[in-house]
Amino acid sequence: MTKQTELLSEQSCFDGRQLFYQHDSVEIGLPMRFSVYLPPQAAHGPVPAMLYLAGLTCNEETFMVKAGAQRMAAELGLALIAPDTSPRGANVAGEADSWDFGVGAGFYLDATQAPWAKNWRIESYITQELLPVMATHLPIDTDRIGICGHSMGGHGALTLALRCPGLFKSLSAIAPICAPTQCAWGHKALTGYLGADKSNWADHDACALMGKRTTAPYPAGILIDQGLADKFLSEQLLPQLFVAACAAALQPLTLRQHAGYDHSYYFVATVIENHLLHHAQQLNCSGCLAN
Repeated sequence: MTKQTELLSEQSCFDGRQLFYQHDSVEIGLPMRFSVYLPPQAAHGPVPAMLYLAGLTCNEETFMVKAGAQRMAAELGLALIAPDTSPRGANVAGEADSWDFGVGAGFYLDATQAPWAKNWRIESYITQELLPVMATHLPIDTDRIGICGHSMGGHGALTLALRCPGLFKSLSAIAPICAPTQCAWGHKALTGYLGADKSNWADHDACALMGKRTTAPYPAGILIDQGLADKFLSEQLLPQLFVAACAAALQPLTLRQHAGYDHSYYFVATVIENHLLHHAQQLNCSGCLAN
């Protein structure tokens, strides 16, 4: 790693390595933290990876601690990468006043409105800075990276994949915010970060982005899991709108709906193995090839 990057902790996990880093981010202008799980296969050369984007109030630790993904990732030979969800320490007035805006709620876009525009550059951070760091300093094959996310992170996974054609080779989401231009969470974030002019919002709405496609961006398919007991389903998540957008674009989509499951990490932990398999198969992981 570069001199500006610090390894905060390392633990052995299923014969692989669980790593937590902090580095000085040029895009954000502040220190940022991220976590990486390297499967045992990474000791012998670069491995493909799944980038995971967490939801509101979460950080770089949430997925690694709560989802229980490392065991299957070790079997598949799939690295896991989880960045933080926002800048921290910017000391912007009001940054911690709401749980769904500001700290812990970067919405995976580049803000254009003051006072957020200086530091809230999460899209550029992930696509232009974090992934090159992975390529330069860790045994990760950046030509084989998939993207997944939960809730706000599901929104991020869908929009970044559609906004950056070819960057991510596989795509999935768990209980994602599918149409932020049409829900309260989205209205608050998009107004605050991008301004009141709604014509600027569509570029960060998965349904609108898919609606512009004339061919399927992921012909091997997109996977979404959604709990039917999720209290945010009908007002905030709106997966049926993304289903319709994919159908119009002839984009293969598997929407798996689960009775009795809510929005929590109990649901994420329940379905995560299916997402790891989805990415491993499309990324040609060694664990899948061995089977």
